[in-house]
Amino acid sequence: MKLTNLINSAFVVACIAFVPGIVDAQTVNNSGRQINADSQNVRYLQPFNIAFLAYQGAFREQGIPSAGTLLSEFQIGNLTAKDIVQAAIKANKLPTQVLNDRGYVNAVESQVTSMINGNDIGS
Repeated sequence: MKLTNLINSAFVVACIAFVPGIVDAQTVNNSGRQINADSQNVRYLQPFNIAFLAYQGAFREQGIPSAGTLLSEFQIGNLTAKDIVQAAIKANKLPTQVLNDRGYVNAVESQVTSMINGNDIGS
């Protein structure tokens, strides 16, 4: 077994172990209420979690494909990190202002790119 296959298998097992916590994570009220960014109570999903939820198909209803199709569409440019973040907002997993956070969107892009590199898409 190639080392990359072993690492990918370990990654999948670890991700599956975290799914219950990710799926049950706090959803966001996007009813227009202002969220105080300085508040200790403001918490939302990390970029890794958003990328993983997209990979698992959590944003299918928002038009985001899952698994290999997600990675392929992302790699060829038909899907962007901004699209994934917008889908997460529509699914009430993130507050709307996260879309304007370039660091967050770039981190989601980095996570999806890591998934692509880990799966050796296109090679």
